[in-house]
Amino acid sequence: MRRPVCRVLTGPTASGKSALALRLAQKMGWEILCMDSMQIYRGMDIGTAKPTQQERQAVPHHLLDLRDPREGFTVSDYREAAEQTVDRLHGEGREVLFVGGTVLYLQALMHPMAMGNVPPDPALRDALSRLAETEQGKQALAERLRSLDPETARRLPLNDVRRIIRAIEVSEATGIPFSRQPDREGPARYEWRVVSTAMERDRLYARINRRAEVMLREGLQEEVAGLLAAGVPENAQSMQGLGYKEMIPVVRGRASPEEALEAIRTGSRHYAKRQMTFLRREPAVRYVDAERPDAGDRILAMLETETDGNPAL
Repeated sequence: MRRPVCRVLTGPTASGKSALALRLAQKMGWEILCMDSMQIYRGMDIGTAKPTQQERQAVPHHLLDLRDPREGFTVSDYREAAEQTVDRLHGEGREVLFVGGTVLYLQALMHPMAMGNVPPDPALRDALSRLAETEQGKQALAERLRSLDPETARRLPLNDVRRIIRAIEVSEATGIPFSRQPDREGPARYEWRVVSTAMERDRLYARINRRAEVMLREGLQEEVAGLLAAGVPENAQSMQGLGYKEMIPVVRGRASPEEALEAIRTGSRHYAKRQMTFLRREPAVRYVDAERPDAGDRILAMLETETDGNPAL
């Protein structure tokens, strides 16, 4: 039996992928599965550039508003929800298009690594994350993983801190190296066709700057104030997202909106750079200049063409 096809339109933040995806989904009758780690939270709309009600009426959207912003949400949670949604929609004869820039979600979907039955250890993760932020912290993490699991340590880049921490967590909790966990990466459940928007860096950064300005005009400060007033803790996972953590000091009277705007711009540019770095490491990704007049046609042609396979990371 042929595997279900999963199409993906990804790319750096503010590169125009959402507008292109909406047009393609309308044209082809696809349904959109959002691939964004912040859009899964209810009540967080402005800072996440969540699809509008009008856009949701034009094309069915899934994997939005899955959690209260007080709750946590893991990569594994997303993968489980996404796979259930894909299976349900395909079972009903509907085609899907993943849209978003959370590259860890894309990685988990394309290259699912078994997490065993090991629950997250918040205290360990916090300690290792703080270690990673020190001058030699990333190297120290890599050495710790190497002592536990040389194979995984060789495979993971030094900057892939989250996966390094998870590999340490699982290896130490089970006493079994992460690379030897059962079903570490099994056969792919789906056929993946992945296209990323691309854009000249100066143009992309200008778009990022403008998007930050629009978010402030549309009421990002008021959105953050409302979340805090509703009891969402400042240190909640949801409040660590771009735009939210920078706006908390403004709401608390510790910074000005202008300072927050510049911090959001800077953080978003750095995030876009990290997204592009990750995508370049994934051989299955193909690229289209988002500003080409025929960008939509080119993306569609790629999404409708079988790839030669999905090389492992």
